[in-house]
Amino acid sequence: MTPGRGTRSGAGTGTAIVAGLALTGTLLTGCTSAPDPAPSPSRDPGVPAGGMRLVAFDSCASALAGLRSAARAYVGPYGLPGVGIGPAFQTDNGGAERAVGADAAAADTAAKADTGYSGTNTHEAGVDEPDLVKTDGRRIVTVAGGTLRVIDPASRRLTGTLRLDTDPDDGWADADLLLHGDRALVLVREHGIAYRGGVRPGRPGVPPADDRQAIAGPRLVLVDLAGPPKVVGDFRIDGGLVDARQVGPTVRVVIRSQPRLDFPLNKGAGPVDEKKNLAANRKIIDRAPIDAWLPRYETSTGGGQVSTGRVGCDRLSRPAVYSGTSIVTLLSFDLGAAGLGDGDPVAVAADGDTVYSNGSRLYLASDQRWRVLPALTAADRAPDPKDEQTEIYQFDVSGTGRPRYVTAASVPGWLVNQYALSEWDGHLRVATTTGRTWGERPKSSSAVYVLRADGRTLTETGRVTGLGKGERIYSVRFVEGTGYVVTFRQTDPLYTVDLRDPRKPKVTGELKITGYSSYLHPAGNGRLIGIGQEANAQGRTEGTQVSLFDVSDPTRPTRIAQHHVRYGHSEAEFDPHAFLYWPATGTLVVPLSRYEPTGVDGGSAPVGGAMVLRVADGGFTESGLVEHPEPRTNDTSGLIRRSLMVDGVLWTVSDAAVRATDLGTLGTLATIPL
Repeated sequence: MTPGRGTRSGAGTGTAIVAGLALTGTLLTGCTSAPDPAPSPSRDPGVPAGGMRLVAFDSCASALAGLRSAARAYVGPYGLPGVGIGPAFQTDNGGAERAVGADAAAADTAAKADTGYSGTNTHEAGVDEPDLVKTDGRRIVTVAGGTLRVIDPASRRLTGTLRLDTDPDDGWADADLLLHGDRALVLVREHGIAYRGGVRPGRPGVPPADDRQAIAGPRLVLVDLAGPPKVVGDFRIDGGLVDARQVGPTVRVVIRSQPRLDFPLNKGAGPVDEKKNLAANRKIIDRAPIDAWLPRYETSTGGGQVSTGRVGCDRLSRPAVYSGTSIVTLLSFDLGAAGLGDGDPVAVAADGDTVYSNGSRLYLASDQRWRVLPALTAADRAPDPKDEQTEIYQFDVSGTGRPRYVTAASVPGWLVNQYALSEWDGHLRVATTTGRTWGERPKSSSAVYVLRADGRTLTETGRVTGLGKGERIYSVRFVEGTGYVVTFRQTDPLYTVDLRDPRKPKVTGELKITGYSSYLHPAGNGRLIGIGQEANAQGRTEGTQVSLFDVSDPTRPTRIAQHHVRYGHSEAEFDPHAFLYWPATGTLVVPLSRYEPTGVDGGSAPVGGAMVLRVADGGFTESGLVEHPEPRTNDTSGLIRRSLMVDGVLWTVSDAAVRATDLGTLGTLATIPL
């Protein structure tokens, strides 16, 4: 976590949106036993080739015609990708590959080492990211199981509780927080019940617009913490939460939604008639109104006043190429305002997977893995280069008002996550992997591209290619003019890339070791901490490892220390929010778990805690393991997920309790059940 000042608001520094991308076989509907890659998205003749700018639709009629045409070409016998059967909404794209990185975090961490509390470990200094616990030094705020709790770190007591899931029909999903002054914004990833069928007569495939439960997606809850916690605003919208970023009181939230269409399968006996289904599904799209695509929202105040609306056609733009299967909406909220309002939306007919922001600019990246990978991996085929493209949209978010779209660019390959993006000295650096990474003989390699960001265009100035042939990127870290890229298949090359001359980026060093680092954290003084998995010579993982690298000489990176926990796993390997490095004392804290036998029917259960290491130039010293012995239930795992520092005290957070620990002795000071 990044240390913060005792009175600052909007603690922290800029994720994962979004994310990595969760890849599942269910995303490519319409696959048969011999799947073919999905068709290419439609090209809009009104937008220049390459999709380098967005163009607004002339009217709702033109938007509907374009979306219908694109989706019709894309629909299969089982529906649209991700929309066919069951809940018709897009879920979180955070995915299993969410992990790694920061830019200015090292300098920010070092500069604030003498302050009293740690903020969320984030990508960029001054740009906060949602997480399940927040602190401003005065209070610790957590959300778990539908309940928000406030803890006073000085008295080590629970001072406030607010139950958020008051509607028994709503259920509750994973939630994160953002904090500013006396306000907390709770971001619930999924809310409500999606439309599941029962098509209204005369409107095949279209869910009823007046059904309140048809809004299924994120729920944003604004909570006032000045006294007993109370809800002062509530916002719900169709779709799935991609990610969010906060600068001061201003929060930008990215939502990805899909058409609210129901594609009934052939209910007759015997095999599905795919030809008949395809014809029926195309008719459903041909009859669908614009309301089926445009996300709807509902906003309410603490006083119970409710208003509804939808994202307007005048707020929707399109790139040159789009599939009609997804709309990304960028919302803006002021945490200092009386309520949440409508978010002043800006929408793009695109597939947004990854969010990166340096505070003044926000980048939304979209690649097409979800379209092609399930079919390609099933058939062990290499991707077509035209499908291995990541489109990057740049928005100006320097003010507090509605974001302004600036420009776009396209680079070959796919991103591992948001930390493959970094803007420094007027240039955007992008690390990608191209080629087939699966099968017995993968043919892949990685590259770093440098694009000049002058506020009008994104133009490539240089590139370095050929990194990790036959491997893929596992982590990226950009620190000012240097990039660190980890690729892996059987061994782990750590590459150092000199990016000081944007016209001539070059690899200056390479270190090959077993295992890999999936998160890299600059520790100052030419040191880099990596956390990931150790592996044998064949690439089989063998448990969590923490590495300390000396990168003071970029031509000769070396690993000077390693701490290996056999059969261990850490959430910090895929979520950097779980990583705490406190430079004032050289303390590193990460969650750690491993499975041990239960003695019942040959079963096993996760056990663990928070591993505490001391980091020095010579390596690591293990201080011990902080544990939460609270009993596990059907609702709680008891495993520690986060740690933070407040006034010299180590606080650890599980879904069952929050515990205060003496950093010197690791003795328990207080335990607060949740």
